[in-house]
Amino acid sequence: MVAPRALAAAQGQTSPFPFRELPAGSDERHHVAEGHEAEVLIRWGDPVLPGAPVFDPRNQTPEAQAQQFGYNNDFIGFFPMPGAQDPAGHGLLVVNHEYTNEELMFPGLGRQDGKAGFAGMSRDLVGIEMAAHGGSVLEVKRVDGRWQVVPDSRYARRITATTPMTLTGPAAGSERLRTKADPEGRQVLGMINNCAGGTTPWGTWLTCEENINYYFGGKLAGDSPEARNHKRLGMPGNLYAWGRFHDRFDLEAEPNEPNRFGWVVEIDPFDPSSVPKKRTAMGRFKHEGAAGILAGDGRYVVFQGDDERFDYVYRFVTEAKVDLQDKAANRDILDRGTLSVARFDADGRGTGCRSSSERVRSPRRTGSAIRPTCWSRRGAPPIFSAPPRWTGPRTSRPTRRRARST
Repeated sequence: MVAPRALAAAQGQTSPFPFRELPAGSDERHHVAEGHEAEVLIRWGDPVLPGAPVFDPRNQTPEAQAQQFGYNNDFIGFFPMPGAQDPAGHGLLVVNHEYTNEELMFPGLGRQDGKAGFAGMSRDLVGIEMAAHGGSVLEVKRVDGRWQVVPDSRYARRITATTPMTLTGPAAGSERLRTKADPEGRQVLGMINNCAGGTTPWGTWLTCEENINYYFGGKLAGDSPEARNHKRLGMPGNLYAWGRFHDRFDLEAEPNEPNRFGWVVEIDPFDPSSVPKKRTAMGRFKHEGAAGILAGDGRYVVFQGDDERFDYVYRFVTEAKVDLQDKAANRDILDRGTLSVARFDADGRGTGCRSSSERVRSPRRTGSAIRPTCWSRRGAPPIFSAPPRWTGPRTSRPTRRRARST
């Protein structure tokens, strides 16, 4: 499949863009198309919350980082400000902070992971990493043609790896979500490795957890009920030292803790006191994205990708229709619906399979292609029975992503 604009350019047709194309490449410079300019809106360590301290890279603390802009941006979404004179020039910006790089964050430390034995890590450095994960909510406004962050905004918020969140939907309360700190399996601290996401018609932010295995260490007994599940997701990833200082990231101490990550998280950006919700009906896997569209019949459809090699593309369709007149009526609409997995045929078309009894085949290499699967209804919550996520061949685990520009 080729994008129409890319195909037109390849065939020598006139480009629809009113600027000269930049050549592909990667170097130390920030290249901008002719006639355009790029400006820094906010940087790692800049203040987010009122009263946040000035960033000092040589004197960082977990408490300071929890008030400052986090690390390694991924998804960015914009919510127009209700009642604003210029809604396109005034609103809330939501930003994911996916992961951290110790060798870039902490002067003189060097790369830290399991291979290096985490020799330079401490509880405070881990605390800074945890506070640099998650997301930020910023109020932004265009003034004289230039965007700026509104200081001391009442909407400003930092979400970190320790922010209290609620597990909702069909898996909430499952035995496999229960831990010593949460014997009911309904409350979890934080979100991690949040990649892409989306915005909903009722004004919430969807942000999804991706490579959650990186954060877990320790050794799980081979006869553990979670052994197969954790192996499927590449646990322990042992790329962060969190399990050395926090038992919940040690598989031996808390074998169920990983099951509390890998979800789509829904957040109300206009209410800084609201509790983020992990929507278990939408499936648990290494989410690369979760973006939706309103269907013709009024239901909301969210498409999600699994970032693991040779894995799946998912579709979640809400059971209820979206109420565009009453946003509060959609508060828990993502807790009930149908989660399906895509089948792609060799000719580029897809097939719809609606049988609840049809098992989803695991993907395997067939030459240079991937054996297809189907859009198929899955009757049980994915954490219990989802065939593609909990069974099938182990795929190779990618190395941790390095720093990216945003």
